[in-house]
Amino acid sequence: MNIRTHPTSSAEGKSSTRRKVLPLAELSTVCRKLQAEGQRVALCHGVFDLLHVGHLRHLEAARQQGDVLVVTVTCDEYVNKGPDRPAFGEELRAEMLAALDLVDYVAIVHEPSATVAIDAVKPAAYIKGGEYDDFEKDITGKIVVEKEAVERHGGVLVFTHDVTFSSSNLLNRFFSVDDGDARDYLEGVGRDGLAERLDDLFSRIAKLRLLIVGETIIDRYIYVDALGKSAKENIIATHQRGEELFAGGVIAAANHLAALCPNVELVTTVGSSNLGENYETFARENLDKSITPYFFESPESPTVQKTRFVEPTHVQKLFEVYHMNDQPLSAEGTTKFQKLLRARMAEVDAVIVCDFGHGAIQGSSIQVLTENAKFLAVNAQSNAGNIGYNLVNKYMRADFLCIDTMEARLAVQEKHADPAVIADGKLQALVHAPNIIITHGKYGCYASNGERVTHIPAFASNVIDTVGAGDAFFVAAAAVMAAGGECVDAAFLGNVAGGLKTAIVGHRRALTKLELQRYIQTLLK
Repeated sequence: MNIRTHPTSSAEGKSSTRRKVLPLAELSTVCRKLQAEGQRVALCHGVFDLLHVGHLRHLEAARQQGDVLVVTVTCDEYVNKGPDRPAFGEELRAEMLAALDLVDYVAIVHEPSATVAIDAVKPAAYIKGGEYDDFEKDITGKIVVEKEAVERHGGVLVFTHDVTFSSSNLLNRFFSVDDGDARDYLEGVGRDGLAERLDDLFSRIAKLRLLIVGETIIDRYIYVDALGKSAKENIIATHQRGEELFAGGVIAAANHLAALCPNVELVTTVGSSNLGENYETFARENLDKSITPYFFESPESPTVQKTRFVEPTHVQKLFEVYHMNDQPLSAEGTTKFQKLLRARMAEVDAVIVCDFGHGAIQGSSIQVLTENAKFLAVNAQSNAGNIGYNLVNKYMRADFLCIDTMEARLAVQEKHADPAVIADGKLQALVHAPNIIITHGKYGCYASNGERVTHIPAFASNVIDTVGAGDAFFVAAAAVMAAGGECVDAAFLGNVAGGLKTAIVGHRRALTKLELQRYIQTLLK
């Protein structure tokens, strides 16, 4: 293959290679000059995370389409293949491509699509691998847009058909940080047709009408650097560097759910406007526009706020402060809240309850949910503000139950119980639920369909922030169950969603359907 092998000094080689890597604007100018001289420019675009022989064959074929070969690479921010990708940073990927003699110029594209590169280069030929030849199988839908962009500039879209490898597959098999159990599991479910089942489930979920219920929580991150011990008191002093305000709780969960289903309704509680800022406007502004919201104002309480003091470099939380009144709703408030619940439950296919345990969902309201929901998915959360008082066994039944290991152990009152054992009958003795998932952090989760318990390993290792990861897991899994899927498939998609969420700080953004699909593709290749 045309890899530079002639003797050069290390410094000379690096200098020559890096001269071929240009900013996109500068590359555009270079291409205009070459084209004015009558030279035909060919363009390839991709991630090129792990350069392999398939890439080389592809680039060789592309070189035959022009006098000059330009390669553009997707920047790290838009490599949408999961929380551990790309394995190699954008500068290294560009440098590797530039080291090939058959490549004339390389640029990094800081956009999610190749169209900006096509518009800059205006290639005579835009070359893609044969896997993109069937437009209907391109889940991104970008290949159609790219074809239109190429033809707009008078070029043609060309597909190469040669030996193919997958960088994702090679990284999964030989370089992944996943342990052997995870690799074995992924290979097994890949052969078992999981990808096809999930494609079908995505289609079925999109046709559902879903109602999600829970409390609005305002998550405030105050970023501080530790200065050290105070000179005159036994406390640690910090220096505030900035802060972020997020719409959390059920707002964040609903946004993740909207990635899978365009027909989501939301019933949520906020605090009284008479007790200060109730954040309803803020919550609405941060809610996905496809969601139909119903805000219920609790007259006795402020909107729940959780302020976390965070070391910014590693997103390490130092301590948090709760601002709330977690007393149950008044009798009048409960009656109005239940009236709203009944009205909305009558219009939907399934109800997903994010019970954060801060006073809104209690006693008779639980009875309304369990008696009126056509399909009921429940997550009853334990946190510092309610530990020991918001156990899942306050629900007498659910069609799907999802809690973490600590919450499961609290429910069965066994501090050291194996979550697999809890899922295999102990929890069903407390709550009538045919399908149960117990999550266990970095150890994955346990899915029970009432007949067998299956362990599904965790996939993500690049954990930045765990806040909201459990909620992302829950709503993704609940959507699968509401669509008639199997509990093990729900657990897999939950792990995917939870893993992706751990790479997002706070609630800066919600998950998208595309990144879920791309991560699934990456894992199952």
